[in-house]
This record gives sequence, structure tokens and C-alpha cells, in this order.
Amino acid sequence: MSSTRTIPITGVDAHAHIFEQTLPFANDRRYAPDYDATVDTYLGHLDRCGLSHGMLVQPSFLGTDNRYLLDALRRHPARLRGTAVIEPSLADDHLDALASAGIVAVRLNLVGRDLEDYAAPHWQSFFTELARRGWSVEIQRGMEDLESVLPAILGTGVSVVIDHFGLPGGEIDPVNLSHGAFLSRLSRDDIWIKLSATYRSRSTPDQARASIERLKDAYGHADNLLWGSDWPHTRFEHETSFDAQFGLLEAQLPDAAERRRVLVDNPARLFGLDVA
Repeated sequence: MSSTRTIPITGVDAHAHIFEQTLPFANDRRYAPDYDATVDTYLGHLDRCGLSHGMLVQPSFLGTDNRYLLDALRRHPARLRGTAVIEPSLADDHLDALASAGIVAVRLNLVGRDLEDYAAPHWQSFFTELARRGWSVEIQRGMEDLESVLPAILGTGVSVVIDHFGLPGGEIDPVNLSHGAFLSRLSRDDIWIKLSATYRSRSTPDQARASIERLKDAYGHADNLLWGSDWPHTRFEHETSFDAQFGLLEAQLPDAAERRRVLVDNPARLFGLDVA
């Protein structure tokens, strides 16, 4: 097992996945990879780009079987944290075990799924418990539906992380009613946004830059923005790469001080990493 000592944070990739094609896939999956994306390969990408830490996100096609993710976290506790996919009924002792392995967040991948009533008592108890633990809830859903999801979750006091710019379908447009409603919520400090995977919204580099400026304007700062590689870019493997995604960051955030906040200060604060 890797050392648990604190290592200096040179940069955090806030969104990546690992898996092997021989793992048992969830029955309700919409996609199954035909290749492996291992933690050793991933750490090599981090090393080459000078990044110290990574957040591994449980892939949806593995469902709630987090064993492969947890094994990687236990092997590399100094560098990796994790976002699990779990049922809201999971008992406290199981949550304790996840926390001890390095889980600091829970994922709700709502793409292609019917939205549930997140004001229901079992969901409210679940989110409240996550808030008590200092975990966050990561949501993947198109921006047009976020207003249907966020109020009930945020009302429990848990922090929410929005995947992939909120999947705006191009650029974030304040004139669009759903986009404008989302932007109006960003005066609060418990909503975080991952600057990642513009290809999932078919956003051009210019549209991504415009979206970032609108997010910064809505927040009044860049302190709740994170960067993620989305490695290995499932379904878009042949369109991009880790290096290409990392290379876009400088163009999207040309100010060095803002890049440091997005790569170091912001994820350290959200994920509970010690800045050495």
C-alpha cells in the first residue's frame, strides 16, 4: 500500500474513471467498454502532466459494485480520493468503510433516467447524512433539468458538484430560462462545477470559454470551479486524450492565479486535501 503521508498538491484532476472490461457490469448499463483503463495508466497521465492527485468516479456501468474503485483508493491513499455510487439505504457502518477507503462523495448519474422525488424522506435522510460527513453529491444531468433536482438536495445542507459544465448543449446562455435559473443559484457557496468533458455537450473551445466567464460572473469568483479530465473519455476515446484535455485548460483559464485555484485550492477545500 502506498504511504498515507501528505504530499504537496501540484494539481487535482477532479473527474476520472478506472475499470477493466472483465469486471461484472450492471444489468441496466447503457454502455460497456471493450478496453481497460487501469489506475496505473491513470497515475502515469497525472505524473506526465505534473498533477499530484486525482478523484476517481465510479463508472455508471459498474453500478453500485465499488470494489475495483476501493481497491485503487486503498493502494494509493496519498494521491487518490473517490466518488462512489451507492443506494440511499446503505447503513452507516458501510458508509464508514467507504470513508476509511477514501470515498468523499456520492454520484447521481441521472442521464437517461427518470428523476426521483429527492424530497422523499429516505433521500432527505441520505443527503443529510452525507452532509454530516462532509461529503458532496455529484450530479450528472442536463442543465434543463437541474432546477427540478437541486432545491430538495441543497435544502439538506449537502454540497453539490455539477458534472461537465452542467451539460449545457453548447454554451451556457443566460437568456435560456433553464440556464438562467441555474446561474441564479450560484451566489451560494455549496454548488461546485466541474470544467470537464465539453465534448459531451459538443461545445466548441470558444463556447467553453464563454461558459466559464458566465459561471465566474454568476459566482463573482472562480473559487467553486474544478477541472476534470474525464479520462478515459468513454465513447469519445478516439476524439481526445488526457493530454489534450489538460492542454485546453490554459486556453480556457489563461490567468495563472485562477488556474491554481481551479487545480489546487478549490479541490483541496472540497475534497479535504491538505495543502502541504
